[in-house]
Amino acid sequence: MPSEADQERIARYRPLSGMETPRFSGLASFMRLPVMEPREAPGRIDIGLVGIPFDGATTNRPGARLGPRGVREASTGTRARNAATGIAPYDLAACADLGDVPVNPVDVAATARAIEAFYRPLAQAGIVPLSVGGDHFVTYPVLRALGRTRPLGLIHIDAHSDTDDGQYDGTRLTHGTPFRRAIEDGVLDPRRMVQIGLRGSTDSVDELDWALGQGIRIVPMEAVIDRGLPSVLAEARTVVGDGPTYLSFDVDALDPAYAPGTGTPEMGGFTSREALQILRALRGIDLVGADVVEVAPPLDPSGVTALVGATLAFEILCLLAEAVAARRD
Repeated sequence: MPSEADQERIARYRPLSGMETPRFSGLASFMRLPVMEPREAPGRIDIGLVGIPFDGATTNRPGARLGPRGVREASTGTRARNAATGIAPYDLAACADLGDVPVNPVDVAATARAIEAFYRPLAQAGIVPLSVGGDHFVTYPVLRALGRTRPLGLIHIDAHSDTDDGQYDGTRLTHGTPFRRAIEDGVLDPRRMVQIGLRGSTDSVDELDWALGQGIRIVPMEAVIDRGLPSVLAEARTVVGDGPTYLSFDVDALDPAYAPGTGTPEMGGFTSREALQILRALRGIDLVGADVVEVAPPLDPSGVTALVGATLAFEILCLLAEAVAARRD
């Protein structure tokens, strides 16, 4: 349990309750949490929710730049307690919406610098970030900020490996290259990295050779089907072990029947129920940050994909809050 002083601090940063004011009213923030300037966060909160509205590294269908806005709106329907797991994240950790990273929509390199600069003070202050993208490129500079002092492990749920070397005349910064760049920079430990749910067509027979050569454990969707999720997730826990770990969830891991609003949809993915099963099986891992990426609201006028993003974000917030509480104890 948090100390009395921590309980008093945590109680100041809770979502606005739907029992006090309608969920459809007021300005939308992640989970209806208080909005705070990042410079005010150190010493006050444990978990910062951040939007990264950037899709300038997308090589297929754009629209993820509006992901944070769509997820904020959809997240106003979440409540204070996870009925399935019993986790009440706002009893365990002080949380706030820290706004959006000031990205440059037409300059990938400048945006990478802006993201890293935004997250570095959070990492130094011990604030755990939960980010909403944005295309998957945005994970790379986040990892650079969080992994500066020691390389992180990674649980990566996705239809794609995102370990390409470059595309289109050697462009090295795209949403298909973030984890290769992070490994090259020494902020990500490939031997403590597992990728789950990869599927779809490929550009070449050796597309995954580099990743496999680095020691990344890849579990394609066919293996998930053959082995079952409990076995795969037990292995994932073994791969990352007890060390600090990042969690990255690309919504295209889900079948497009459940999340059509994404840049590179692939048939044969997870159901929304399986996505929840995956996250709930990751309790107890030493998570130091996480993200949900590739939600593209313009590609799904129904709003279902934004709801998926918001629901995944809340489930991940529950995991982060438990991890914060475990490190406090």
